[in-house]
Amino acid sequence: PRGVGRSAPLSCEDPKQFGKAPTLAPSRPSESYKRERVAEAKAYARGCARRSGPGLRFFTSLNNARDLDVLRAALGEDRLTFLGASYGTYYGSLYAAIFPSHVRRMVLDAAVNPDPEQIWYRGNLDQSAAFEKRWADVRDWIARHDDVYRLGDTPLKVQGSYDTAAARLARRPAGGKVGPGQLQNAFLTAGYYDSAWPSRAAALSAYLHGDPKPLVALAAPDPASAAAAENGTAVYTAVECNDAPWPTSWAVWDRDNTRLARVAPFETWDNAWMNLPCAYWPAPRQRPLDVRTAPGALPPVLILAAERDAAAPYSGALEMNRRLTGSLLVTERGAGTHGIGGGPNKCVNGYLDDYLLTGRLPARNASCAPRAEPVPGRGRTAG
Repeated sequence: PRGVGRSAPLSCEDPKQFGKAPTLAPSRPSESYKRERVAEAKAYARGCARRSGPGLRFFTSLNNARDLDVLRAALGEDRLTFLGASYGTYYGSLYAAIFPSHVRRMVLDAAVNPDPEQIWYRGNLDQSAAFEKRWADVRDWIARHDDVYRLGDTPLKVQGSYDTAAARLARRPAGGKVGPGQLQNAFLTAGYYDSAWPSRAAALSAYLHGDPKPLVALAAPDPASAAAAENGTAVYTAVECNDAPWPTSWAVWDRDNTRLARVAPFETWDNAWMNLPCAYWPAPRQRPLDVRTAPGALPPVLILAAERDAAAPYSGALEMNRRLTGSLLVTERGAGTHGIGGGPNKCVNGYLDDYLLTGRLPARNASCAPRAEPVPGRGRTAG
């Protein structure tokens, strides 16, 4: 999308500051910590305005959809075939609503909720709630493989091991770079992809049993990727902040996230801090497009979704299915990996390949059994 990579990359702060580590990640932050993060959010929003100039307001999902049509025209194509995953499903749905006659085939994998009321403040609250359920899946799997990881034979004991590591890292960061914030980020990745479960469990086990090297290798920020990471975060923030109205009162954020963190502590505050610059955003906010398509206006769209996806909760796929008339939804039951097309599930890939190659869709919404669970033991610790 515009602003990413080599073409006029957007930046909101010095990449060296963006990648600072170690950091904290309190699930119940103190009032003084909250004040620090509010100050940081305000400074970040000012930095976006200062470093981007008057062009900041033009980073929007609607403009991303319009840019896609420019690319279609430049290629000399009357219609395009589009596969979008995660956020790509949102601006794919915008494209479908604005340019339905320009769509040949469209796949939306890990669909976000396009309801204007969910863009983006409420959508992020729903995401944080869903990550708590996914974190429970991770802990349950680790507990069932206690003979390998020795982190506890119940999810509660695994949580205790994680909390012990976070407290120890707060006192003495591993390798000088891995604090509780880096630990949380590493396990957030496990919430996205169950393929990451073995490496995260092995690194946590090794750390608690005296070897910090695997955790440092896994979780320490990479200075070589700092510029790209800062650029990606800047564009993410600008698009989300520009796309829709956000609460501008810290009291609203504090109330909503404090309430949610009581039942979903794993990701709630981390998600709030990520998006808090939108409370102080200097550019005008848009009203989200009410994504809907009329019968026959758009070729049938294929939507793919995992039932326990946390980054794109399943309710969003159901809403997308309702709004894109004639679309078909394929669900991977009991699974939670974020983005399921092209993965190990042959049932899902059968529907995907058949649609892309021939245009055929199932007669009605379909479902597939879940993929196999990860195999434990990768990076197994000794002793």
